Amino acid sequence: MNKIIKILTVLAIGLILTSCNGQDKNKTTSLDKSVSKIEVLDFHSTHRCMTCNAIETNTKYTLNTYFAKELKEAKITFQVINVDKKENEKIAEKFEASGTSLFLNVIKNGKETQINLTDFAFMNGNDQDAFSKELKAKIDQELKTL
Repeated sequence: MNKIIKILTVLAIGLILTSCNGQDKNKTTSLDKSVSKIEVLDFHSTHRCMTCNAIETNTKYTLNTYFAKELKEAKITFQVINVDKKENEKIAEKFEASGTSLFLNVIKNGKETQINLTDFAFMNGNDQDAFSKELKAKIDQELKTL
């Protein structure tokens, strides 16, 4: 019985780590040169942990509190994407998101730069003040470059 509990515990931890996986890579690609905006992308799997849910909640809070004007003008967009759904396969692959991941996709003059905020998001996901303050600073920094 004790051995079964240990095996189940190891499997549960492995599942959590796999579902909350993020890649630490920034990439640049090209689009329509007239486009300049920031896309905030919150990837997740179907089964989400408390921190994964907090990341979405705190991202929405930060965007609605500090960037309502930019959201309305579509200078900033926000997408929540379930990587387990077939229709999201291509975008998940583009960002190499296999579980919970948070990205800023900065599009400036048609050039696309992906900024992976996954580590930051997991470290601060359950602290709304710290999360919001840091995410606001990162977005403000990128908005200045547009």
